[in-house]
Amino acid sequence: MTKQTITGRVAQLARADIHALLDQAEDPHKMVDQLVRDYRENIKEAEDAVAGTIGNLRMTEQDHAEDIAAAAEWGGKAAVASRKADELRRAGSAAAADRFDALARIALGRQLQSEKEARAAEPVIAAQSELVGDLRDGLARMKERFAQLQAKREELVTRSRTAPAQHTMLDTVRSVDVLDPTSDLTRFEEKVRREEARAQGSKELAPSALDGRFESLESLADADEVEARLARLKAVS
Repeated sequence: MTKQTITGRVAQLARADIHALLDQAEDPHKMVDQLVRDYRENIKEAEDAVAGTIGNLRMTEQDHAEDIAAAAEWGGKAAVASRKADELRRAGSAAAADRFDALARIALGRQLQSEKEARAAEPVIAAQSELVGDLRDGLARMKERFAQLQAKREELVTRSRTAPAQHTMLDTVRSVDVLDPTSDLTRFEEKVRREEARAQGSKELAPSALDGRFESLESLADADEVEARLARLKAVS
């Protein structure tokens, strides 16, 4: 899988609007099951691709480290050979000194080659490191989307299970015709109204305690008036 294929697949799935896809689907339940399968497969492919990219990066980093170490080692060998050549030349062994100088040149050439290889690997390592970071971020977003997708699936399953019960309840409610005087609801309401009217009538018929006290006062006044009139009659006679 090429870099473009890996990043394109990860980016496409990471940006996918799951809710919009489900809203547009004719059968969201079937579509979400298919999306779960596709996502799981694509996440596995992406994980393999990311793992392979990381493996290549680690190999390149290891080669780079080895080139740097080799450059240092060849530099050390060149220095040793050069010092030996100087010692032999001072001792008058010019031919032997030339041989050690030749070895120093060979070591310096190896050092130069190792340094070039190390420098050439640096932009590759930088690009691969950036790619690995992008892939890891994309993979994390894919897994987040997958978690949302699974949650949406559970929501759809729950709704599909509760829908029949909701339909049953609605059918029951619809079966009660509130405009039909023979319906259970209307009969119950009429019964309540009759009970309320009866209670109100009883309340109106019952004399209040205050009325009773006034009636008592009126009776006493009448008795006093009778006695007063009787007294006046006796006075005349």
